[in-house]
Amino acid sequence: ALKGWRERVYLSTKMPTWIVEKKDDYRCFLEELLEGLKVEYIDFYHFHFLNEDNFKNIVLKYDLLREARKAKDEGLIKHISFSSHDRPEFMKRIIDIGIFESLLCQYNLLDRSNEGVMAYAKSKGLGVAVMGPVGGGRLASSGILKEILAGSVKSTPELALRFVLANENVSVALSGMGSIRMVEENVRVASLSRPLSNEELQTIETFIKERRKKEEIICNMCEYCQPCPSQVAISRIFELMNYYSVYGLKEYARKQYQDIGVGTLDSGEKDEREKADACTECGRCEEQCPQKIKIVEKLKEAHRVLG
Repeated sequence: ALKGWRERVYLSTKMPTWIVEKKDDYRCFLEELLEGLKVEYIDFYHFHFLNEDNFKNIVLKYDLLREARKAKDEGLIKHISFSSHDRPEFMKRIIDIGIFESLLCQYNLLDRSNEGVMAYAKSKGLGVAVMGPVGGGRLASSGILKEILAGSVKSTPELALRFVLANENVSVALSGMGSIRMVEENVRVASLSRPLSNEELQTIETFIKERRKKEEIICNMCEYCQPCPSQVAISRIFELMNYYSVYGLKEYARKQYQDIGVGTLDSGEKDEREKADACTECGRCEEQCPQKIKIVEKLKEAHRVLG
């Protein structure tokens, strides 16, 4: 697919960190990728889905950072990178190791928790790639968001993508595309010469703050409610309820709720989470919740709405 184009593109891919069982796996996975892609090198090779657990028990245990340096010295990869869905504090510690050259993390106008670590990464000389600028497609269906800058933007995806690109710490936004129309739309937006103005960004900021005041469930995703004895995905369910009721993402919220406990997680592990109807009303989560949310009651409501 890259024949004749290799020098005109940046090739990025990921190593499935969580399935490494021995030191040699790093090189084996890399060589398989090079052979499958029919290329001599990869520009950005990510330690994928890094978190506290796999960094300690896999990356450090098998000395994979040394393997990465060796591969770079041999010209098989150009930049040692990592992706993560973990806490910003963890990502900052990984950045401080000094070996990584780029970071891939989640960021969009409804999920801005990584803004601080993105700025930190840039200050340390790392490139910052953003995944989910249109929220994995979920923001595209929200008519509510399109109203923020009515007349200034043609679509919700345009608003979402321009918001991300307006952040000076973003090097590149990775927007998934499933059709020629999506490709054309993304090219059009990325080609716009005028970024969002400070006034437009402030309008977005005010809108989101006002919407958040309307959130029915004030969950800050601290996860003190976990582990749930019944494996109910409490914070994720509450997040979906807010998408449904506050941002008008009803179809997306219902679909994502049905997908809880199905297939695999981003980490590659089997999804063993449960929906709200698995709650046994033991009350343990309510005892731990710093927000004092009536979790049992809210879970019942969520299942009625999303189930």
